[in-house]
Amino acid sequence: MLSKKFYSGVVCIPKDRGHTVAATGPYRLILHPGYLGGIMFYLSMPLVLGSLFALIPTLLAISLIIIRTALEDRMLYEELDGYENYAKQVPRYLLPGVW
Repeated sequence: MLSKKFYSGVVCIPKDRGHTVAATGPYRLILHPGYLGGIMFYLSMPLVLGSLFALIPTLLAISLIIIRTALEDRMLYEELDGYENYAKQVPRYLLPGVW
């Protein structure tokens, strides 16, 4: 959140506010570090709750985050100037060296 002044839970590009590509901090390593943090949070819930049943909503939530990441990335390619070049430099979506 410190590296990206337009960090938001809502997917939008405020063109009237000079939205630019964030390429510092964790954004140097992966395209969507906020979503990685969300996945790590959900993975911790079965451990915190001490329940294997918590894996069911965890896997659902992680699946939705992955789908949202793909949809958001598509929108950013189309609407945010400079994102395509940035994505070529940092080709990992959620896990450095994996995807």
